[in-house]
Amino acid sequence: MNKRDMVGRIASDAKLTRVQATKALEACLAQIQSSLAEGDRVTLSGFGTFDVLHRKARRVRDPRNGGSLELRARRVPRFAAAPDLRLAVDGEPVHGGT
Repeated sequence: MNKRDMVGRIASDAKLTRVQATKALEACLAQIQSSLAEGDRVTLSGFGTFDVLHRKARRVRDPRNGGSLELRARRVPRFAAAPDLRLAVDGEPVHGGT
């Protein structure tokens, strides 16, 4: 599923126009992105948690020439699925609330 497909499903399920659904999805994604950029954690109950992982600077092997490269320290987004989402993906029935 891509963004266009998701907008179509949101519009259908929520009885919105595609323009309204697009704005709602983009606003949701923008809020998640800005919260992560500020270092905040975003938890959506029953779905999962988005947070920021701090990676230390490290030395790695260059696969092209066998030498070494220095990777800078950086922050990367991470997502951890909630138990309900993991069960739904695995094909087990989802129960209410966790």
